[in-house]
Amino acid sequence: MTEPTSSEPETYGDGVAVVVVTYFPGETLDRFLDTLEKATTREVQVVLADNESTDGAPERGAEREHVRLLRMGENLGYGAAANRGVASLGDDIGWVVVANADLEWEPGSLDTLLEVAGRWPRGAAFGPLIRELDGSVYPSARLLPSLGRGIGHAVFGKIWSANPWTRAYRQENGEPSERTAGWLSGSCQLLRREAFDSVDGFDPRYFMYFEDVDLGDRLGRAGWQNVYAPSATVMHLGGHATSRAPSRMLAVHHESAYRYLADRHKGPAWKPVLAAIRAGLALRLKLETRPGRATN
Repeated sequence: MTEPTSSEPETYGDGVAVVVVTYFPGETLDRFLDTLEKATTREVQVVLADNESTDGAPERGAEREHVRLLRMGENLGYGAAANRGVASLGDDIGWVVVANADLEWEPGSLDTLLEVAGRWPRGAAFGPLIRELDGSVYPSARLLPSLGRGIGHAVFGKIWSANPWTRAYRQENGEPSERTAGWLSGSCQLLRREAFDSVDGFDPRYFMYFEDVDLGDRLGRAGWQNVYAPSATVMHLGGHATSRAPSRMLAVHHESAYRYLADRHKGPAWKPVLAAIRAGLALRLKLETRPGRATN
């Protein structure tokens, strides 16, 4: 029997782990870990991939059984920290949840995600239904942003929420159903580790935002599927980490949006279009962060 070469894909067991990217998570991490215990009957490893928090919450979390703290040493951003968390896992782990700390799990929801995964042999990423605190459903399974939808959503999303570009992009028509999507919210995804490896995980150039859009696109191009699984439910408590510097996070969002489009529209013919998009994003950022509007 020949030894496997480095070019052959890694094979993994059927174990399950959860990688939580933390940045000053506060008490939300306690709720995440408390509710995770009731989300599955399986033994689950938890890795806290921490981006230099100093609030003590990750250290408290790591005192629990099966929870391990992995310090980044600096704020690497969401995707890069998640990649390191996944890479730290043993070969027995074939399924990995990557999630924000500001979530609460419904009882049995992780087991339900795993059941859905069993029905989709080419499924790479599985996203639960995400509820907001007011009970509304967050549109977490969307189409990939084309230039037309992206510009329409960017221009009209804030002032005309029912515009056709936003509604098409957010895929809000009809009752939630199990289906494929262009991409899934990075706030909570169950990932087939083999598939995640096949595209080299998250692109670390995206500090925050659009790393999930980019991942969904690359998984699809590689022949995998992104699957929305609304039979599993989590609740999103709100942008706990991003609220620390909302103006900066808005700038990062615009930078990531431009990077996503620029990566997919290369060559001289696209330069005028991309220049116009960059100018439009800069104007929108200026309007959103003008005095009296910005919160920080």
